[in-house]
Amino acid sequence: MAEDGSRAGPGTGVPVAALVQEVLAAIPAGCTWLIPVTDEDGSLVDWTVGATSDQVPDIHGRGARRVGSRLSELYPSMVGGPLWALYEQVVAGGRPGRLEDFEYEQKNAGVVAHSRFAVTVHPVLGGLLVWWQRSDENERRLANTELLGSLGWAEYDLVSGRSDWSPGMYRIFDRDPELGPLPRAEQGAAMLPEDRGIAETAWQTLDSGGRSDVTVRFRFGPAVKHLRILSDIARDAGGAPVKIYAVVQDVTARESSRTALQQLGDRLRNREMTALAEHRLAAQLQNMIQPVPRDTIGLHGLEAMVGYLPAESAVRVGGDWYHAETLPGGDVLLAIGDVAGHGLQAASGMAHLRFALVAWLSIGIHDPGVLLGHLNRLSLQLRLTGTAVVGRYDPRRRELTWARAGHLPPLLCRSGASAELPWPPGLLLGADGGAAYPVVTAALQPGDVVLLYTDGLVERRHEGTGELLHRVKEKLSAAAAEGGDEVLPTLRGLLQTANPDDDTCLLAVRVLA
Repeated sequence: MAEDGSRAGPGTGVPVAALVQEVLAAIPAGCTWLIPVTDEDGSLVDWTVGATSDQVPDIHGRGARRVGSRLSELYPSMVGGPLWALYEQVVAGGRPGRLEDFEYEQKNAGVVAHSRFAVTVHPVLGGLLVWWQRSDENERRLANTELLGSLGWAEYDLVSGRSDWSPGMYRIFDRDPELGPLPRAEQGAAMLPEDRGIAETAWQTLDSGGRSDVTVRFRFGPAVKHLRILSDIARDAGGAPVKIYAVVQDVTARESSRTALQQLGDRLRNREMTALAEHRLAAQLQNMIQPVPRDTIGLHGLEAMVGYLPAESAVRVGGDWYHAETLPGGDVLLAIGDVAGHGLQAASGMAHLRFALVAWLSIGIHDPGVLLGHLNRLSLQLRLTGTAVVGRYDPRRRELTWARAGHLPPLLCRSGASAELPWPPGLLLGADGGAAYPVVTAALQPGDVVLLYTDGLVERRHEGTGELLHRVKEKLSAAAAEGGDEVLPTLRGLLQTANPDDDTCLLAVRVLA
């Protein structure tokens, strides 16, 4: 190969050096392609820069203008040194090499005298592709940042059990770096017992997919340190946790001088962390009681789809619920409801109502008005309020008989037009023990789509319910117009417009021919 890399690229007529230069010019890293220079007897005597990145210059500020120059002229102090030897070794063996801590000395004025790099070398196209990574400046920035901010970072591999600490962590924990990271059991023992509940809440937050930010106290000999720990978790493709990342800051000085107002703020934040733990339990309870199927559900004469979207706010998990089953006589029971309030109390109330509904169905009580009457009296006993719609579909007559308790009426989409079903009166659950729930009947046709939903779909702060309901009708009509098996799965997209401050549940059914 010629010194200037004149061999053409396959079928292009373009010199290899020009092709390599075009590639390296787009790489935001210190990459250089070196071409060996040999004497008459074939001995390696020098290297020519065949191509180089122009985005990351060398320590002299030179970029692509180094192309065509010899290495011995550009960096004379490298000749015969350890990196030069590595280049020769890679050429001779044809295998990649790496120099982890290459010290480069420079005696020119205006240039850093001593620089440290990690250098990786690969044999490529008859030359060497060299990748330079500046390590001294990055380490200096990290060390100064940690020192100035009393910071440190840690990583814990849940698979291997390996921990990695930055220098700042050893300084914060008053630990000799030669001993390695403090074992997790010893970290737990150093934490003040009264703060271990905060740590447990942090674990629950991570487990539920959130980022934890807590301040806990550790005792080191006679001294107590306040450490703020910001942590999150990385998961594998299956969702299993594999690594924990944490940034730790020693905030002892700040904590010692906090005002009463700031201490009150901390108590409120810790109360929120407790609410996060409650959210996690409530969400688990909801999933155990009414898991949301991913696929459509086959019912007698109907195809059904369930969609559920929890509130974005971790402290506002709600009491939305649904039920759909084919009854022993062939009719289909459809129900949806919403218990007022949020948190564990709302989720518990939802569980009572839904299980009671299932129990009454099992003993042959199938009339929607009667079922709502029972749910109303149970709500009074439990001292909760809520709304619900209960319907019974007769597949032989294609009739839906339904009643409501303060709930929004179902939407019917037919022939590309969506509208609310004519709705009967009905007080919300838990308001009046003597309330009656009259039923109405709607005649359905093959291809009709009926959507039952909770108020999170059409109620949003600062937006009118009528406008949001109009948008939902438009999207329902558009989905139904597509026809086929994708109608119901498409309706899950309605959840994207739901109120982020509230849970939302959908139950959609399509009448089969």
